[in-house]
Amino acid sequence: MTRDDVPALSAIADRDVLGATGLPTAVRILTEEGVRWIQIRAKGMPGEELRREVEACLEVTLGSETRLWLNDRVDLALLAPVGGVHLGQGDLPAAAARSLLGTSRWLGRSTHDPVQVARAANDDAVDLIAVGPVFPTRGKQDPGPVVGTELLSFARRLTDKPVVAIGGMTAKTLGEALDAGADAVAVLGAVCRGNVRENARRLLAAAGGRR
Repeated sequence: MTRDDVPALSAIADRDVLGATGLPTAVRILTEEGVRWIQIRAKGMPGEELRREVEACLEVTLGSETRLWLNDRVDLALLAPVGGVHLGQGDLPAAAARSLLGTSRWLGRSTHDPVQVARAANDDAVDLIAVGPVFPTRGKQDPGPVVGTELLSFARRLTDKPVVAIGGMTAKTLGEALDAGADAVAVLGAVCRGNVRENARRLLAAAGGRR
C-alpha cells in the first residue's frame, strides 16, 4: 500500500450507531455515493451473525471500487474477501495478524501517542497508521485524550506510510486534519447518525479534490 492508494474519505459503518438502518443498507448507500473504503464495526455482535452481515455487505459492493475493512476481526477476514483489517492497541499484535492474513490484505493500526505512532511506523506488518482521537468524539465509549492535529503532523514527518485521522471527523473538521498531514479521514458519527446518503454526499463534497 502507498499513500496514493488511500481515498481521502473512509467511512466507518458502526452497527450500534446506525441502528435501524443496518450494516448492509448503509454499505449499499455509501457504495452508491462513491465511498471507496468502508470499515465494518460491530462490537459485541456474535461471530456467525457478523459473518452473515459481512457477506451481505460484500454482495452490495460487487462490481464497485469500494473495498471493505473489518474492525478487529482477523478471524472473519479469513472467511471473507475483505480488503483489510483494522486493529486497535488491545487487539492482536500486527505481526501475528499478518501471519494469519498473508500479504494480500491491508492491515491498519490505531495509535494515540508518539510512542505508538513510532512503533507502528517501524512495524513492517502495519500498512496504515490511524491517529486519534484528533477532535472530541462520541464514536467510542472511552475514546481517550484528544491528541489534536499535532500528532498527525508528527506521524506525517515520521513515516511515508498512509496516515488516517480519526475522532471527531465531520465535514467541518476534516479539512484541518488533511491540512495537518493526514492522507485520509475516517468518519463514524457524521456518517452513521441521521440520513446516511445525505451524510455521504456532504462528506465527499468536503473532501473533494483532496484525492
